[in-house]
Amino acid sequence: MAKQTAAQPASEIERVQTGVRIEKRLLKVLKALAELKDLSLGDLLEGIVLHAFEGKTPFSPETLREIEILREVYGLSLSAADSHRLTERSRRRAGGT
Repeated sequence: MAKQTAAQPASEIERVQTGVRIEKRLLKVLKALAELKDLSLGDLLEGIVLHAFEGKTPFSPETLREIEILREVYGLSLSAADSHRLTERSRRRAGGT
């Protein structure tokens, strides 16, 4: 993702806190990638989504290689083909039932 340059004025925005549920291993990869790129998780997600909205890839070939390593480290085998076909495990109720 491109960093802000002096030629590009910053866009003023308002951010909100949100509670988003996300697959555990996917979140681990995203957090590790954000740390690797010295970004907050929110900044990383905003960049990914803004690129996707324009049909652009948010990652360089080098970053894609880094992501592949992180996917292996965290056991993330899901792919785009799995999107919209994920089912969540039943959550156990408090008290072990």
